[in-house]
Amino acid sequence: MGKRWAVVAGLLTLSTVAIPAAAAGDPAVVRTDAGAVRGTVTEQVRTFEGVPSAAPPVGELRWRAPQPVQPWASVRDATAPGSVCPQEQNPEAPQGSTNEDCLYLNVTTPTGGAQRKPVVVWVPGGGFFMGAGSNYGPERLATRGDAVVVTINYRLGIFGFYGQHGLPGSGTFGLQDQQAALRWVQRNIGAFGGDPGNVTLAGESAGGMSTCAQLTSPRSAGLFHRAIMQSGSCDFDWPDAGQYPSQKAGSYWVPQDKIRRDGDAMAAELGCATVECLRAKPAAELMGQFTRFTSSATGTPVLPQDPGDALRAGRFHRVPVLSGNNHDEARSYMTAFNGGDIDAAMYQRLLVDMAGREQAARIAGEYPVSAYESPMHAWAAVTTDRIWSCTQHSAGRELARKVPVYSYDFADQHSPIAGDLGAAHAVELPYLFALTGIEFPFPPDQRRLSEQMLGYWTAFARTGDPNGPGRPEWTTDQALTLAPSGQGGIRPVEVAAEHHCAFWKA
Repeated sequence: MGKRWAVVAGLLTLSTVAIPAAAAGDPAVVRTDAGAVRGTVTEQVRTFEGVPSAAPPVGELRWRAPQPVQPWASVRDATAPGSVCPQEQNPEAPQGSTNEDCLYLNVTTPTGGAQRKPVVVWVPGGGFFMGAGSNYGPERLATRGDAVVVTINYRLGIFGFYGQHGLPGSGTFGLQDQQAALRWVQRNIGAFGGDPGNVTLAGESAGGMSTCAQLTSPRSAGLFHRAIMQSGSCDFDWPDAGQYPSQKAGSYWVPQDKIRRDGDAMAAELGCATVECLRAKPAAELMGQFTRFTSSATGTPVLPQDPGDALRAGRFHRVPVLSGNNHDEARSYMTAFNGGDIDAAMYQRLLVDMAGREQAARIAGEYPVSAYESPMHAWAAVTTDRIWSCTQHSAGRELARKVPVYSYDFADQHSPIAGDLGAAHAVELPYLFALTGIEFPFPPDQRRLSEQMLGYWTAFARTGDPNGPGRPEWTTDQALTLAPSGQGGIRPVEVAAEHHCAFWKA
């Protein structure tokens, strides 16, 4: 997950507040339960950025559950985003950050329209160690669907998922931040024109995994009413050396005791016997251990069990779900393997590293190099199907036993941001958002696909059903390929067959 933006960037570089939507008739000012905020008003939208969703988790609040915001008396400026949460330098945060005062969200609401608009709460992706809500410009999503869109921050890496014995909440602080943002929405979104009884939790990659995890968290009950999971689910995991060379098999869901043991070991390495000692260390000093903690703790009040197991046990919130993948997810990760220069011999070695000799032969029989454009494409197909598509499909099948699930396979092979990588990881995002402020220059057939996707997504947020005029019908018993008209357009697809899921299940 860590390099999900490297390719994209490289190619381009519990009650509602019963108060009026605007204070004293000024559409730029809205009063929240902590105080008034002044945002930016254009002809199309009103935007409020850098609105605190919880108190700054600094000092004694580092590695504690998110705390209430301290109210303010004067009108607070909300015309610029708050700080991104601490993260290393990356394409989403070119300067990186060590600023822990980062629990902010951004609200975009169309001017005019319905008084009680559907609400979409967007959880950023980034492997649980990078990303920020402010990187996603939701104006088209908001105006296309007359919806209020909220993009959020949550603590990442060591600050969001650290744990040690004796530390309450170990390994769950990032997920708790997401829940705090959802509670903020319940209390305040009515003042921005949104309907707190019609909230869609949505996200891509780690944001999709977070959304799925929140589906299984008892503490999220009643905080959202629909869920969108793009390229990330409760079943996401990886085999040895599947995402990156030398990476051990794993997932983002880990028993709390394991996280605590690792945290105890790290504290000893840093010469700290207590959490108070670690809290006294500057954030910059902890960045050397930043990506050591990116998994959420299970066996906790936040996640009582592994989210995938919770789905299989039927322990999840009964809300409609929209879920899918990009057809060529793993092509975004190929540079990790010899810079993407993979020949037939290396392909065989990679299969052995991933699965052992006996299983490697079996996989090579299912994915022969001769069936693909190159050995690199064969390896990308193997890892796309094993790590991404089939885990998403399995989670969707478990959800579909109890709730409506609309499944898709995004398949634009010529996205303006993907070059020759096809429908790689994250390349669907510009069809829904302006990324880091950039609106991509789509040709007409891709612009049409973007409009259709925006229509599906916002209709789903409004009603729990993505269908509407001008779009092919989407049913719960038939997944759709999402592609421009020049590539066959939107049409039914058998995801399990397309991605060899019976093979991986065997």
